[in-house]
Amino acid sequence: MTVTAYTLAVVLDLLVVVIGARFLLQPTAAATGYGVPAAPSGGDPAYLTIKGLRDLTFGFMGLALLAFSGARAEAWFMLLVALVPLGDTLIVLRNGGTKATAYGIHFATAVAVLISAGLLFAV
Repeated sequence: MTVTAYTLAVVLDLLVVVIGARFLLQPTAAATGYGVPAAPSGGDPAYLTIKGLRDLTFGFMGLALLAFSGARAEAWFMLLVALVPLGDTLIVLRNGGTKATAYGIHFATAVAVLISAGLLFAV
């Protein structure tokens, strides 16, 4: 179970790094993939950059916690950071995005992060 817990945590952290980098490097495509079709054409560069930096930071912070503080610190981090995709689910639903995107991407991510937290707490 230890290998599974660590692998899932690392994969999730790296995915968040990739998402953050995509918002920094390809903000329009990343905004479309987020699931809110009402975003202005090209999105707002400042807000897309903020989201990219936020995600990039969360991903690197998760990796650093796992590497330098261990599974328990990472578990608490994952438990708290699950609020982000839960909030993203509500944002997509409230702003005209599809239920498929809200639940299939954002809510599913929150569930995966919570599973990761549970596995890390069990280590």
